Amino acid sequence: MARLTKLNRQKILDQNEGFTVNTSYDSRNSSYDRQYMVKGGKLYIQESGKTSWADSRYNKEWIATDKETHRFLYDNQWRMNTGGID
Repeated sequence: MARLTKLNRQKILDQNEGFTVNTSYDSRNSSYDRQYMVKGGKLYIQESGKTSWADSRYNKEWIATDKETHRFLYDNQWRMNTGGID
């Protein structure tokens, strides 16, 4: 398991262009689906969901922060190409 320094995080993202993971969350009052996608050396997050309100569907997309990227790589680096990274 590689140390997730800022430099190593960027190397992992660069080596895994096009990598995609889908997750979902469901509770009594809300649910959402997230797609994490690596493109252009950045981690993009797309989230669509709904809450208990009748008209509360949403869809949003953003570039992950350093903290979000670190957490994503920590949880998923076993699935990714980390060759050549110490």
